[in-house]
Amino acid sequence: MNFVAVKSMHFSVRMVRLYHFLTVNKKEYILSKQALRSGTSIGANITEAENAFSKREFLAKMYIAFKESCETIYWLQLLHNTGYLTDNEFLSIYNDCVELRQLLSSITKTTRENLGKRTKTDLEEMESIPHS
Repeated sequence: MNFVAVKSMHFSVRMVRLYHFLTVNKKEYILSKQALRSGTSIGANITEAENAFSKREFLAKMYIAFKESCETIYWLQLLHNTGYLTDNEFLSIYNDCVELRQLLSSITKTTRENLGKRTKTDLEEMESIPHS
């Protein structure tokens, strides 16, 4: 498991625990469910990207993970602004999500640049995949 995959797994665990805290202690079910879905989707898409059959598929999955991190930041801000998260609770998990977003932004940018520099097409990559 690479660094960003490990970070996203730890973040997903935090999001599951946050969801549990919000539903049990604050009786909040709607916003917390949205945050749970987008927050855990980051790691799921990174895992899919690690198993992509082409660089383009890798880029697409990592970009989805990036977008999910942006959405998660929104839900975390909304939970904070509506009083469900204290400043300390918010800042800790928010900063982790911002860090993931920055990592994913860098990965997608570098991958896009590297794809642009390629002289051969993905067809060659597809030809190397064994067919059943």
